[in-house]
Amino acid sequence: MGVLNWIDWSVIGLYFLILVAVVWWSSRSQKSIKDYFLGGRNIGWFAIGTSLFASNVGSEHIVGLAGQGAATGMAMAHWELQAWLLLMLGWVFVPFYYQSGVFTMPEFLQKRFNATARWILSLISLSAYVFTKVSVTVYAGALVFQTLLPDTFGSPENAFWVGAFATVILTGIYTIFGGLRAVLYTDAAQAVILLLGSFFITFFGLQRLGGWGELQNFCASRSVQYALWRPLSDPDFPWLGVMVASVIIGIWYWCTDQYIVQRTLSAKDLRTARRGAIFGAFLKVWPVMIFLVPGLIGAALHHKGCLTLPVSETGVIKGDQVFPTMVTQLLPVGLRGLVVGGVLAALMSSLSSLFNSSASLFTVDIYEKIRPGRSQQEYVRVGRLATAAVVLLGMLWIPVMKLVSSGGLYLYLQSVQGYIAPPITAVFLLGLFCRRINAAGAVSGLVGGFALGMFKLTCQTFFGAGKLTTPALLAWIGDFNAMYATGWLLVFSVIIVVVVSLLTAPPKPEQLTGLTYGGLDRTAIRASWNGWDILTSLAVLVLVIGMYLYFSFWI
Repeated sequence: MGVLNWIDWSVIGLYFLILVAVVWWSSRSQKSIKDYFLGGRNIGWFAIGTSLFASNVGSEHIVGLAGQGAATGMAMAHWELQAWLLLMLGWVFVPFYYQSGVFTMPEFLQKRFNATARWILSLISLSAYVFTKVSVTVYAGALVFQTLLPDTFGSPENAFWVGAFATVILTGIYTIFGGLRAVLYTDAAQAVILLLGSFFITFFGLQRLGGWGELQNFCASRSVQYALWRPLSDPDFPWLGVMVASVIIGIWYWCTDQYIVQRTLSAKDLRTARRGAIFGAFLKVWPVMIFLVPGLIGAALHHKGCLTLPVSETGVIKGDQVFPTMVTQLLPVGLRGLVVGGVLAALMSSLSSLFNSSASLFTVDIYEKIRPGRSQQEYVRVGRLATAAVVLLGMLWIPVMKLVSSGGLYLYLQSVQGYIAPPITAVFLLGLFCRRINAAGAVSGLVGGFALGMFKLTCQTFFGAGKLTTPALLAWIGDFNAMYATGWLLVFSVIIVVVVSLLTAPPKPEQLTGLTYGGLDRTAIRASWNGWDILTSLAVLVLVIGMYLYFSFWI
């Protein structure tokens, strides 16, 4: 029966019973679009903050970050330490979204620009969700099943597929019936489980290693591999490229992506939405300590002979198996069940958020436009069918998941997102702060930037060292550093948006009311915050800066 005994299974079973109870309670009042997709717009700041954290931190975070910690040390910590971007969401972006009364980010683009921009963003977002978030998240969860229950279903391969299909189907069911309210309230419980489980991995790992000092000594002896900052000559993580890419991806992900922003749109008022974002920013700082550091601990224990990690034929640690291996070899009975519950929580919270956001995009931005004036019950029913369709597409994509994990799940995810994010980031920032940007510029920027990003991704997949080396130009593009490529894609997207906007007619003033910085209701915004909001935001900034300073000089 693998490495779990009856106590572990009891803990996991209790978790699922609680989950079922929450979904049943949430499903009793899902009569309108507002109820189903935005939780009735009366959710509190604590649930919003924990949902932001749990939606972001999926199984690919737990498995992938631990793997990156073992393989590349603190290099990927920069993406986690951009928690301050959640403050940007709460203080800069949410007022625009809330005052415009939108349900989705594409809907906001239609109000600011036109329906074409809305359709393009909807299609890009839906494609990105199915082919990156679903595949990577489910792959990571299935890998945990394969490691923890290798013989339960006959073979490790069977355990992988059972884990993949079971989690996708179960998550789809509770998202379909519970709507966003179920997603938000289960996320609140899952965030707690996730934090506890990962804390125990870190605690027991350091205990076996001999303390934090031993970990510092191990990393100091390999500072080139494990340092937070890498030189500009580093082929994978040059510090300038990392800082540029992590901020561009962060603005897109935290401030403009339906998957995340939908949580804040469920708030009962603007103040609650902002406080939810501030609380989410506070929680977001900690994955460095509870997910990435355990990877470092695992590598140190492996080197010391206290832990046996899977290695490749060339002797390199298989990073994506570090976390599940630590669960099996470090934790006592009972806690293993808690941590497995935490991994399931992470997997299911990320997938449920993804499923609900995808259904929102399809129903509000596509179906409602094709068939306007239908009943609220029909739109909710279509939303549930859309969720089921995303579940099905995720299951069909499962056979490809093993092909996307080379180099580490987390690195793969950030690379692909680095090619999707720049045009969307450019259009939103320019659209909000520059009145002269028009629909023609926005549409051209979205299409042109996305085409360039997909061209770079295609070249990276098929051309370069170890792949096709001719023509030389395509090989050079394929090998060009992904971090710098993200920055250049933003530059090209901005140029396209600005040039096309200047060459075409400016938008009419009445189109910009409440949709650009100069047109906001400043009185309502000022009434939505007080001294506590400023103090807590400053505390998060101090925490981020403190983390950066500590890990810059810790080895």
